[in-house]
Amino acid sequence: MAKYPKRRPHGRRIPVASGYRAYVPDPLPPPIAWDAELAARLSAADLAVGRLAGEGRRLANPYSLIRPFIRREAVLSSRIEGTQATLGELFAAEGGAHPEGNAADLHEVSNYVVALEYGIERLLDLPLSLRLVREVHEKLMRGVRGNSATPGEFRRSQNWIGPPGATLANATFVPPPPDLIIGCLGAWEKVLHDESFPALVQAALMHSQFEAIHPFLDGNGRVGRLLVTLLLVARGVLPSPLLYLSAYIEATRDEYYARLHGVTERGEWEEWLLYFLTGVASQAEDALDRIRRVDDIVYRWRGQLPKSSSRASEAAIQLFVESPFWTVPKLAARLNVAFTTAQRAVERLESAGVVSPTGDAKRNRVYCAREMLALLEEPPNLKVGAPRGFES
Repeated sequence: MAKYPKRRPHGRRIPVASGYRAYVPDPLPPPIAWDAELAARLSAADLAVGRLAGEGRRLANPYSLIRPFIRREAVLSSRIEGTQATLGELFAAEGGAHPEGNAADLHEVSNYVVALEYGIERLLDLPLSLRLVREVHEKLMRGVRGNSATPGEFRRSQNWIGPPGATLANATFVPPPPDLIIGCLGAWEKVLHDESFPALVQAALMHSQFEAIHPFLDGNGRVGRLLVTLLLVARGVLPSPLLYLSAYIEATRDEYYARLHGVTERGEWEEWLLYFLTGVASQAEDALDRIRRVDDIVYRWRGQLPKSSSRASEAAIQLFVESPFWTVPKLAARLNVAFTTAQRAVERLESAGVVSPTGDAKRNRVYCAREMLALLEEPPNLKVGAPRGFES
């Protein structure tokens, strides 16, 4: 039996001339029954995010962790959409190696990194808005395979969601027809600017509604997940982009789609909020744990270096936190030191067991901090299970 009383769908199905029925969502906000469990879940998520924000403010160089966290999110968010590129392949490619993975997949993942970093930077002079959404989508979909994604443009034709081979006639979900897209997005944008909502609730409502509108021909899932991070930074909840939900969503994928379906079909906003806030709390705790373990690894690495080690060796350690893969020329350029200075620094790190070479190449050898890569590649720690017991 469902915990909450039966509600009406959040939106309506309208007949379209071609013979199918398309979904048009009601404007936000929906009615929400705030019971003790939902209030407690919001409080727990707020507390976890607050601790993460405090840790972010403590970091002397937050970019050293933002960079690998963004790339981890890029790989996981893209994997939900079917790419097979790994985090190690992405880091290796950026570090100067030539991984054997699918080049098209790596391009899509790299685009996600560019889009997210662009969005964070753009927030400095542009509010979260439809304009920014289009700009981020353009970065995300630039040069992708198929050339049918119309980067940066809201769709002018009907799309749908369903298993491979599905058509409009048997699709699982058909979002609003093109002529209603702008009206739906205009109402959605108002919620982006309404700070009367608790930020985490605003993020949950925004994400669900965006996925229901599905305003682009492709890339809606990745943009929708990216927007959660942008909104929390824009609201000042996080000082830097350290919280991401793709690991949680990938690990609970069936639950994620069931909860979104529950909103559109039965107006089950409470169940969606319980799921979303659980994910926020678990991934904030996961990020905190990884940050603290990175600190422990760096502290131990520094202790493994000879006392006579140069400043370049100390600085190189921090760069191997930013990315586990580096060549000596790239390190020299980044540290603004001579090649020989960077070479000696890497040799000290190798002797201390911090890094090791990859492959057999002698020239432009790529070095990897395997312990750091292993930490970043670990699956998410879902300390709080996804909500159960609700009918779907």
